[in-house]
Amino acid sequence: SATPVSCTSRMRVRQLALLVAVGLVAPHMLQAACWLRPLWRSTRPHRFVSMAAADAKSMTDEEKFFFDLNGFIHVRGALSAEEVKSLNDGIDAHRGEIKERTDTALRNTRADSPLAGDGKTGRRDLGGMLGWPKPHCLPWRNLLSHPRLLPYLTTLCSPGYRMDHLPLIITSYKGSEGFHLHGGPLTEAGHFNPTLQYRCVNGQFYNSLLAMSVQLVDHAPGDGGFCVIRGSHKLNFPVPPDFLHGAGAEAKEHFYQPATRAGDVLFFSEATVHGAMAWTAEHERRIAIYRFAPATVAYGRSYSPSWPQEMLEDLTASQRAVLEPPYAGRLDRPIVRS
Repeated sequence: SATPVSCTSRMRVRQLALLVAVGLVAPHMLQAACWLRPLWRSTRPHRFVSMAAADAKSMTDEEKFFFDLNGFIHVRGALSAEEVKSLNDGIDAHRGEIKERTDTALRNTRADSPLAGDGKTGRRDLGGMLGWPKPHCLPWRNLLSHPRLLPYLTTLCSPGYRMDHLPLIITSYKGSEGFHLHGGPLTEAGHFNPTLQYRCVNGQFYNSLLAMSVQLVDHAPGDGGFCVIRGSHKLNFPVPPDFLHGAGAEAKEHFYQPATRAGDVLFFSEATVHGAMAWTAEHERRIAIYRFAPATVAYGRSYSPSWPQEMLEDLTASQRAVLEPPYAGRLDRPIVRS
């Protein structure tokens, strides 16, 4: 434990006297003030979980600039062809568990809107991959603290980042609906949205919720899929209702669909307004979405009272660290670092 700092030192007395003089500390609070600093000092240090990451690279100044400018970043070639194949093999093995959202109540787009597709083919999703039997769970678990992705996670979401949502696979056939615009730092009424915020202060990023979209097939220009309103993580006015559904000439100008290749990864702040265009390509669309939060922040509640037991078995130390519940790093939280 730390040694208490004496309140009888002359410098300490002068500092406290000055605070009382300017009205920042009431006289009756002097005794409490003496112990604030020792209490802070007595906390336990971080526990670091090191990764063997010979190929890990720091996030460059250019990448930081474009994330701050646009609210997302496109990391090309993050995963190898072998890794992509392993991920797709797992999906193929569990294809029978994919759910297609065809009920009207489950559709995410407004009928006859530009994002609605053919109006019949639904969005398809699949979960549970972190708990699949081996070997199919392993490549999905590796993404939690992948050496190539770790610099982006620790820079954009801070050291001690944690998985906030259960990850989800999204697949689409030609004609499938997209997803209307959502996210952003304001509510639809234009009020401050504390759950989805972005800041960059003195070069340090803060994203209350960070999405990681793993591309498992190619997305050519015009194919559809993920779209984003660049710079909207800093907006000060609510998104117009029709614009949310891709209506109007302005939508064509501002809806941006990145062209990606299998193995690419998109990181975007959930404070950035985003959605999905209807899928128009002949091949099946496949992506996986992970969402992460800073150490003390929680949006979802899947971690409580515990993550599903099957996904906790045989994790590595770094993977288990990413599944910690929300609490401060200075409370002996395991911190993954390269």
